[in-house]
Amino acid sequence: MAPQTTYLELSEDAGSAHKFYEVAVLGTQVTITYGRIGEQGQTKVSAFASAEKAEAAAARKVGEKIRKGYAPAVRGMRQRRAVTRRTMVSGRSTASQAPVLWRFASGAAAFGIFVDEDRCWVGNQSGDVYTVTHGGTVTGHFRLPDGVKCIVADDFWIYAGADDGKVYDLSGKVPRVAYEIAEDVDIYWLDIDDGVLGVSDREGRITTIDHEDEFQWARTGEGSAAWMVRCDQEAVYHGHSRGVARYDAADGTPVWHTGLDGQVLFGWQDHGAVYAGTSHNKVYRLGKRDGAVEAVYTCDGAVFSCAAAPDGRFVFAGDNHSSVYCFDRSGNRLWKLATGCGSAYSMQFLDDRLYIVTTNGTLACVDASEEAIRAAQAGTVPEPVDVKAASSLAVVRPSAVLESVSVSHADGGIMVECVREGDRLRVRVLSPGYDPGWNVQFPKGVREAGARYLVEGVRSSERGGYYRAYGDIRRLL
Repeated sequence: MAPQTTYLELSEDAGSAHKFYEVAVLGTQVTITYGRIGEQGQTKVSAFASAEKAEAAAARKVGEKIRKGYAPAVRGMRQRRAVTRRTMVSGRSTASQAPVLWRFASGAAAFGIFVDEDRCWVGNQSGDVYTVTHGGTVTGHFRLPDGVKCIVADDFWIYAGADDGKVYDLSGKVPRVAYEIAEDVDIYWLDIDDGVLGVSDREGRITTIDHEDEFQWARTGEGSAAWMVRCDQEAVYHGHSRGVARYDAADGTPVWHTGLDGQVLFGWQDHGAVYAGTSHNKVYRLGKRDGAVEAVYTCDGAVFSCAAAPDGRFVFAGDNHSSVYCFDRSGNRLWKLATGCGSAYSMQFLDDRLYIVTTNGTLACVDASEEAIRAAQAGTVPEPVDVKAASSLAVVRPSAVLESVSVSHADGGIMVECVREGDRLRVRVLSPGYDPGWNVQFPKGVREAGARYLVEGVRSSERGGYYRAYGDIRRLL
């Protein structure tokens, strides 16, 4: 017997909504599938005591969606709406060549980057994420289902936000979904602090989601095209077409808004300030406390990326003509040099090296020491090493499939259990030595009520009162 199916869509030509909702009834079972139009979506299955109750529940769901603007449709008539990808005509720099030590061609335009003491991460618009050592050796390759918007870190954990609306935890051996953004949100940028994710989008909204992927609050800014979000313990900083705003991290209360000259295209932060790069060739340093403009750093083209030394002693910027800049704290330009490999979509500074990812997909390591810069300004630069990924390097894709093991075969792992509380699935640690009242941030795709899992490790949040599972995850028999 075929199920009774109702298929609905909500697509706003002038808005951001472009999603479907399908309800299928077969006997006592109701299957609901929802997501972005043109994608497979997510599925939830519920069982009822009788066929009549199943049909009544399905009718309620359909009625709720129709009242929200959904309408009957034919699957396949509307096509998937393309997500926004930053595009830019990258000009050629007329400045002297920067001292590039090595460069790695990732294969597609890239603006996902994160650099720590151990390695560099680059994510491109084809969904490829690579790890590269500071010496220029490719050590890992993840393949995500869609283009990478950005790569962010939260203590030990590394996350990649992708164009499919999902945020992947890359901290373990296999990428797993940690957060899922609402189907109608066209993500522009992400940031995270202590498990709380900040999301800025095309419509100029700012949304925060906690460590268990539960909505916290959302606000609509004064502008659109919000390419900047930065989070810290106290606040969320949101940059869009009309400036930068600060919101209270706990409840989203507006604190201040500072209008700027030009659309904000990128954001950075340090302990006491946020930095906003704009389309009108400037980087602004704003005080976190009151939003006052403390310094302005002027470039010769639209600023698509910026960064600062940890103490704010140096401020860096990348323009749309393949140049990178360095300023002192007060705003005096110290140097301008050419990347030689495209315009910098994103950048990070660490230990006298400036790491950039560019419009042609290159991850480049620039020697930003005073000696190297003086030599470059005089026309002497090293021959950059072209880094290649080994042909034998394995490509690792996201998975929700787990190896099943018995307890007797477990070697030193930490046991957790999935429990249902109301309509939520929580994960709690069972192994001794952990606070039983704390929940665990756990991959969404592998949660199952009553199931027990073994993980390589669990680390605690310093402030949030929860744990995060990482590494290898196995289902206990």
